Amino acid sequence: MFKYSLNNKRYHTLNYDLVKRFNTRVFKVSLNGGFSCPNFKNKIGCIFCSALGSGDFAGNKNDNLLTQFNNIKEKLNKKWPDTKYIAYFQANTNTYAPVKILKEKYEEVLTFSNVVGINIATRPDAITDECLEYLKDLSKRTYLTIELGLQSMHDKTLELINRGHDLDCFDKCVKKLKENNINVVVHIINGLPNETKQMMIDTVKHINKLKIDGIKIHMLYVLKNTPLEDYYKKTNFHLLTKEEYVNIVCDQIEELNEEIVIHRLTGDGSKNDLIAPDWTLKKVSVLNDIDKELKRRGTYQGFNKSILNRVNLIYEQFIKKGDITIDATCGNGNDTLKLSKFSKKVFAFDIQKNAIKNTKELMKKNSINNVTLINDSHQYLDKYLKEYIGKISLITFNLGYLPGGNKKIMTESKTTLEAIKKGLKLLNKKGIILVVCYPHKQGKEESYNILKYLEKNKIKYKMYKNTNNVNAPFLIEIKNNSV
Repeated sequence: MFKYSLNNKRYHTLNYDLVKRFNTRVFKVSLNGGFSCPNFKNKIGCIFCSALGSGDFAGNKNDNLLTQFNNIKEKLNKKWPDTKYIAYFQANTNTYAPVKILKEKYEEVLTFSNVVGINIATRPDAITDECLEYLKDLSKRTYLTIELGLQSMHDKTLELINRGHDLDCFDKCVKKLKENNINVVVHIINGLPNETKQMMIDTVKHINKLKIDGIKIHMLYVLKNTPLEDYYKKTNFHLLTKEEYVNIVCDQIEELNEEIVIHRLTGDGSKNDLIAPDWTLKKVSVLNDIDKELKRRGTYQGFNKSILNRVNLIYEQFIKKGDITIDATCGNGNDTLKLSKFSKKVFAFDIQKNAIKNTKELMKKNSINNVTLINDSHQYLDKYLKEYIGKISLITFNLGYLPGGNKKIMTESKTTLEAIKKGLKLLNKKGIILVVCYPHKQGKEESYNILKYLEKNKIKYKMYKNTNNVNAPFLIEIKNNSV
């Protein structure tokens, strides 16, 4: 079971978050508060926005709030009685009014039966200081969430879609809200005109830095009678296929901080107004395909935050029952323990007595009996494992120093290279060597020499970098060159 899911989703689900918070099922009830939008001043608004202001599935604005709420509540109660609700002001910009009016509407819904919170969809340029003070007070009395539209971190895109604000405006608004302990959910759109896959991933990377609480990811779709319809007919810009969208969303999930709650992974417009793409109407199919792709990859939300997640995935997917493996730098025994769970036999090396002692204790604590500990340098692999030439499936190196130990005692290029050379001779036909390299001075020299040796000798390898940060650890996967 994954950490933030009640149904084994590979991401932090809204259902998990709400059930944990309220100890019962909670539903959001979409309402239309009759608000307008400051971006309509120029009579255009965001080019993708319908006349209903992104409130196609909100209540009827001609009905009062209680009627809207009860209409939806009655339908939900037939299937899920005795549940709780969050009043969701969805259509248009729901802080674009004098605070007096905001208070009237927000305070009213708090009196409705079983309402435990309010979600307010708005824009970063539509929260005045007076409004912020009221929201601060409101957040102390109920579970308040502000949903802010960003769509893209790229100002060029924001200008193209006539968003009406830039990234700096958005960032400043998020900062103010978080300084006042107000929950923030951010809306982004994949497939905006002229955006590359990397640009979409960069938007998620930027959001990660803002310490937000939740995210909604939408696919761009074209609706009738919108400026986007005209732009689409004029330029015929590329709309993402279902497969492209699923792939991008999975990449974004892998990048997204695991604490961020995912409120939505796709969006759909009104069937009668939709021009393209048709596949967005099949929400369940899209969600299922996202689940399938994450499962196929073996990844999950936040996967890219540590290269060790990649190492663990390789252990799980690569090692087969009956395989013999080697931990060439056992340290405190964490990798040795993981290898022991997948392997028939593990040989664990370390030059430091403390490392061997710590690993032995960890194995004993976990009742592991398929590990042989060797208190010697990994450069002597061949000395201890002569009879295992051509029989080893995987060798792992976690370079650097012993965590919690003497940082002056570190792995060195000379001995590591010698161990890799000898390790290659021990590998069976499918065998691989994994080397986790670190960015400190000696680690950079060590990784440079390893890569130089591999290139010079035309040895097959892959590099995995889970981040653009040049100071982050990375992985080298070396393959048996005889294959």
